[in-house]
Amino acid sequence: MDAHGERIIEISLEELHPPEFHPFHVNDDEAMERLTLNIKQYGVREPGLVRPRTDGGYELLAGNRRKRACELAELPTMPVIIREMTDSDATIAMVDSNLEQREKLLYSEKAWAYKVKMEALNHNGVKAEMHSVEVLVAQTGESKNQIFRLIRLTELVCTLLDKVDTKQLAFNPAVELSYLSQAEQTAVARIR
Repeated sequence: MDAHGERIIEISLEELHPPEFHPFHVNDDEAMERLTLNIKQYGVREPGLVRPRTDGGYELLAGNRRKRACELAELPTMPVIIREMTDSDATIAMVDSNLEQREKLLYSEKAWAYKVKMEALNHNGVKAEMHSVEVLVAQTGESKNQIFRLIRLTELVCTLLDKVDTKQLAFNPAVELSYLSQAEQTAVARIR
């Protein structure tokens, strides 16, 4: 146990649950195959980050891809750091971990990550909207304008947001469509 009361322990995969809202996708793709092979060969080199759930088990804030790779590698446990955190701190940790470790993110993943992180920062006392966006600017290297435009994508109906992710709908028109009502967006989605 360290000075903060944290410890790294092996936890059964069955006790690890994804966060209630997790904007990042866990795909069984080529990258997952590489991660699974790496874990089979070397084990999990970086522990996940969890917090205890009130109804038992642990909320897996960082390491959902590693957990899936452990499942595919047929490992029964995964090393994790257990940390007590508020909801806002947990959201920030989840977003930061994924922004730092994932090379490629879908537009929808970035949009929701930026939105929930700004909300968590504001909840933690960063009241001025411009200040919370400056934290994201410093972390991501994206401009303020680009961050706000990405967050606008969270106003799209799922069908249109999926089209942005699959490059069937370009980013700039998608941002403009986000200002339409949901009924209008649904009508556009049917036409496209």
